Amino acid sequence: MRVLVVENDRVTVLGQVEAALSEAGAEIVLCKPHAGEALPADEAEYDALVVMGGPQSAIDDEKHPYLPDLAALMRRYGDAGKSVLGVCLGSQLLARGYGATNLIGVAAEFGWCDVHPTDEGLADPLLASVGGMFPIFQWHSDTFTLPAGAAHLAHNAAAANQAFRIGRAAYGTQFHFEVDRTVAAHWREVFPDQMERVSPGWLARHDELAAVHGPDADAAGLAIARAWVSTIMAGVAAADGEADGGRRISSR
Repeated sequence: MRVLVVENDRVTVLGQVEAALSEAGAEIVLCKPHAGEALPADEAEYDALVVMGGPQSAIDDEKHPYLPDLAALMRRYGDAGKSVLGVCLGSQLLARGYGATNLIGVAAEFGWCDVHPTDEGLADPLLASVGGMFPIFQWHSDTFTLPAGAAHLAHNAAAANQAFRIGRAAYGTQFHFEVDRTVAAHWREVFPDQMERVSPGWLARHDELAAVHGPDADAAGLAIARAWVSTIMAGVAAADGEADGGRRISSR
């Protein structure tokens, strides 16, 4: 199982996504278009695609000219029935790829925040194991409209579209479920000035907030990561079954 991970920032930590992929024995292949690396021309060599967050907006094509191609790549994977995961900026790019509107600077949110699954979310494999409302880490100011035909999976007061699925297994999550307490503490060391600007006083309260919200957020994030990785395995198994069926037919 080979998974392409696209990074959009020089500091990217896969966190719980990496943990779940490693448990499944996946090979992770990194691509860094923000640093000038080319996106792959052929998606056939990968079983799934992950697109992580970053500081840019999903429509900042002038400064980041690879963004339209990345949004289109995400749609090609989704249309092919492969598992796709877009986290934060990645979710905004997935929405863009499927014709939704990106809304810039209208949904500021930071730190551990509550997210509410919809009825569709509670019935969807990604969030079914989480149950009801859960805390999870957030860091964004942009959001998006829901793509046509998408299943609306989660919401909160800051952003109506916290998670969605389109097709078999193309998922976007506005929230950073990959961020556990270890990653949050690492970000605190790497981005202290940015964090203080977006949420004055949060750095001083970090330990308290992590103790209160971190255990439940970590559990929810790992459950979501494992659930998404399960969609890759299901897709690979289905593709292998179709290939075996084709060989049986051709051997008659």
